[in-house]
Amino acid sequence: MSAHIIDGNALSRQLRTEVAARVQALKAKGVTPGLAVVLVGDHPASQVYVRNKVKACEDTGLHSVLEKYEASMSEATLLARVAALNQDPSIHGILVQLPLPDHIDAHKVIEAISPAKDVDGFHMASAGALMTGMPGFWPCTPYGCMKMLESIGYELRGKHAVVIGRSNIVGKPMALMLLQKNATVTICHSATADLKAMTLQADVIVAAVGKRGVLTADMIKPGAVVLDVGMNRNDQGKLCGDVDFAGVQQVASHITPVPGGVGPMTITMLLVNTLEAAERASN
Repeated sequence: MSAHIIDGNALSRQLRTEVAARVQALKAKGVTPGLAVVLVGDHPASQVYVRNKVKACEDTGLHSVLEKYEASMSEATLLARVAALNQDPSIHGILVQLPLPDHIDAHKVIEAISPAKDVDGFHMASAGALMTGMPGFWPCTPYGCMKMLESIGYELRGKHAVVIGRSNIVGKPMALMLLQKNATVTICHSATADLKAMTLQADVIVAAVGKRGVLTADMIKPGAVVLDVGMNRNDQGKLCGDVDFAGVQQVASHITPVPGGVGPMTITMLLVNTLEAAERASN
């Protein structure tokens, strides 16, 4: 048995085509969805991510503004820029690229973003909306994972889902989204006593710890669905995830690759959130 690969690139193209059509419909009403991306410093990975986000906006017809600042920018100056963007009617989504320089409190900056423009889904108001099942913006990476499960027609009701990782960006919101779909959810982390005992029970596993080889073929039951959120480098310097892809592919029913899996979906869901912010503002 060899698992079916859930192609994040193909699904992203499909969803971005739908986004582009909805953008054109909004433009016909005189509204162009706008995303502001703020980059502080010259973190190499951040520069790549930001470039990809801006290009994705351009490709789907969204208006994007990229603001680049030196790493020496003060916290007060950054907060002032966020406040100005909150008031700008042409901007519907604000994304401050993380990580920020050490002298800037990332939590304070995220909380300064208007919840109506929090397209990253990191604001406490967004987290509270997800927690209570109210409308809000879902964090893009777990949102993308949910779309991938939806794309294969997977019914989560009554299934056992195991999330490896408890970050505020992926692990915790992922667990809440799965719970909303009536899965029984277990969250595992660095203090979990027997990870293998947990994952062997799982119908769905989401690996999101940023640690290569955390999930191997002997840790999953036949037919499980495996979503790999990790982004690491192997000994040859090539991108790889948290999952031993070659081994797990022989046991799972579906699996996401790295690269080309969850990664493209993260940016796509950012576009979806920005579009939805613009639609809400126009209504």
